[in-house]
Amino acid sequence: MNREKTIIRTGWIGIAANILLAAFKTVVGLMTHSIAIVLDAVNNFSDAGSSLITIIGTKLAAKEPDKKHPFGYGRIEYLSAMLISGIVLYAGVTSFVESVKKIIDPELPEYSVTALVIVGVAVVVKVVLGRYVKSVGVKVNSDSLINSGEDATLDSVISASTIVAAVIYIFTGLSLEAWLGAIISAVIVKAGLGMLKETVSRLLGEPNDPKLTQEIKATVNSFPEVLGAYDLILNNYGPDSWNGSIHVEVQDSMTAAELDILTRKIQFAVYEKHRVLLTAVSVYSINSNDEEAVAAKSKVRDLLMGREHIRGVHGFYINREEKQMRFDVVVSFDAASRRAVCNEAVAAVKEAFPEYNIEASMDADFSEV
Repeated sequence: MNREKTIIRTGWIGIAANILLAAFKTVVGLMTHSIAIVLDAVNNFSDAGSSLITIIGTKLAAKEPDKKHPFGYGRIEYLSAMLISGIVLYAGVTSFVESVKKIIDPELPEYSVTALVIVGVAVVVKVVLGRYVKSVGVKVNSDSLINSGEDATLDSVISASTIVAAVIYIFTGLSLEAWLGAIISAVIVKAGLGMLKETVSRLLGEPNDPKLTQEIKATVNSFPEVLGAYDLILNNYGPDSWNGSIHVEVQDSMTAAELDILTRKIQFAVYEKHRVLLTAVSVYSINSNDEEAVAAKSKVRDLLMGREHIRGVHGFYINREEKQMRFDVVVSFDAASRRAVCNEAVAAVKEAFPEYNIEASMDADFSEV
């Protein structure tokens, strides 16, 4: 079964389960005058709405690319996850307000064995549902399903708490309903903020996945003509939808026709193995059969690699006739001033090679974490 159908099927299961649970809890909450159980029922209704948003978002995200959105609609899934986070957050805030009202003007609950059994069954259902939905979400890389699964697991803890409060009331006469409702609300708010933060982070753009980066570079480096692979940048346009660019080092003796064949092979291999579309494969030329250039490259690396915040030197090339030396310096994002680190590195190279005109570019490792 494909990814879209799997998410939609799981969403409908979530809707059905949450509506049934909400109906049962509403009846039990009204019968027992339990604010905690009623709020728990409201939370189940919001969960059903979240599942519906997941289904709609998945259908919209599956639309084919067009003139308006040539990279597709995959990021709609992130917007769906953001809406779900907002629903969770809103449910938490409104339930907190209601709980505070009940603390100020309390109403004693009236529990029955039947009511507690129903809530107990709801706990078991939510545990099973939460694990199932989250496991499917992880399997198909769906933030919306993962958020829904985590929310369902949280709901099971909340429902279990209402049972504990009921037992305490039955044996001690102490009603903790409103206070428990406030605590539940705070937990829901915290969960909603966490989900929202994670989704916004994805929309803003996160570092390249280090594992995926290493795998792609290994594929590119497997070509005998490639002497090094650098500057891999990946752009995410939704779950499992990636494109990007990369630089490769090759001998300066290669012809344009040979480079054309090589870059096409690289693009095909990366897409076939990793489902990542490389929209650009750029080239760094390396001096062929030039011992002086090799020695100069080694000296530059020795000068720079021991410096703090410098992660690499690549794209090195010397034009001895015109006395030009060019290379890229990879500077860590941990540096207080990346530009200052790069300038100091270039100054050191200029001092070691005063006869050359130095053309150095500051680079970054986009998989750095």
